[in-house]
Amino acid sequence: MKLITTCYVNRKKEVIVKEYEAFPEGGGENQVVNLYPHIEYQKILGFGGALTEAAGYVFSKLGNENKKKVLELYFGEDGNRYNMVRSHIDSCDFSVGMYAAMDDPEDTKLESFSLARDDKYILPLLKAAQDTRGEALDIMLSPWSPPAFMKTNGDRKHGGKLKPEYRELWAEYICRYIKEYEKRGFKVNRLTVQNEPLAVQTWDSCIYTGEEEKVFIRDFLYPALVAHGLTNVKINIWDHNKERIVERAGETIDEDTDKMIDGIAFHWYTGDHFEALPIAHELYPDKELIFTEGCVEYSRFDADQLHNAQMYAHDMIGNLNGGMTGFLDWNLLLDEKGGPNHVNNLCDAPIMADTTKDQLDVKLSFDYIGHFSKYIHRGARRIAFTKYTKDLEMTAFKNQDGSIALVLLNTTDKDMPVNIRINGKVFKIEIQKNAIATALL
Repeated sequence: MKLITTCYVNRKKEVIVKEYEAFPEGGGENQVVNLYPHIEYQKILGFGGALTEAAGYVFSKLGNENKKKVLELYFGEDGNRYNMVRSHIDSCDFSVGMYAAMDDPEDTKLESFSLARDDKYILPLLKAAQDTRGEALDIMLSPWSPPAFMKTNGDRKHGGKLKPEYRELWAEYICRYIKEYEKRGFKVNRLTVQNEPLAVQTWDSCIYTGEEEKVFIRDFLYPALVAHGLTNVKINIWDHNKERIVERAGETIDEDTDKMIDGIAFHWYTGDHFEALPIAHELYPDKELIFTEGCVEYSRFDADQLHNAQMYAHDMIGNLNGGMTGFLDWNLLLDEKGGPNHVNNLCDAPIMADTTKDQLDVKLSFDYIGHFSKYIHRGARRIAFTKYTKDLEMTAFKNQDGSIALVLLNTTDKDMPVNIRINGKVFKIEIQKNAIATALL
């Protein structure tokens, strides 16, 4: 068994790799973690992050050497091996400025529609990422707001709603976006109906009730996808925080929309609510459960790297054990200030760049995410386990080749002994204080 441990000692990252031999089971070990590979749960779609205009803009400012480094770190075989990305339909807060692909109320045939803004920063990074990965990435698109003229408040910002008379045109607009991606050689796999549909923001935002989202999917969006031959694009609902995931799914999924909706997307900003995920899975067992956004906001948290990295690992473990099938972090790359962001809503990212000096800062959160994304492969299935203490957070997966990846998080100030018990054998290891470790069996 190989154990890869990432520690944070004196504010510096340290990676330790050790090999362990198995002992015969003694029949009464204490400090045990039991693994049951024959008991399987959800299948993993993969891991990734958001390719925002901000990320693409910062990437464009890097020198060739650092561009290659960013790509290899995220998408390379020796990096975090991301296979999924999320991007935005028209602008979001992490855009250089607000924009829409078409903003002419008279253009009902979308003749002035243009993806010029995406072509400048987003799609070059997407192509480079896909080339580095060596295969098509699993792409999700999400709108933050329809064009201002389609909304009740006449503004991309401050919430507002989609006017009923524009629901058909907005569905066509979304399909056109997907088609334009296809023309450029990118296959869109997934779509969310609206980013954070209950949030009235000072940036691009739009409000939907569960009933409004259901009607839009049933009567406009799904029929438009069918008409344009885009039934391969999976619709995910909600795309907001976990605390209302159960109620929202109940409001949106019924006997009519069940076949149209493939998954439920969620964020982390209102706390753990890990128990919501198995409830949603029990009620809707055929639906994907995809984490589509989480970040360390400077307005809420400090810049302590260990705290921020542990936030990621804690949330990922809780979500995975609750049934999460895919993980999409927020911005892949930001500048030294935590932007650009057109409303100054700055935040941290796993990789940040000082564009004035062409320097990269790879955060501890990047390494923590990698303990999952490097070793839990697409198609892996979560397996059953038990553990001896609440102080040890963990999850375990069986890859398609039969290998086991066990991720263990120790957020305490003491080293923690662990006896991994599996198939009649025991591996005696120790997880260092304030460290994350992945055991490969």
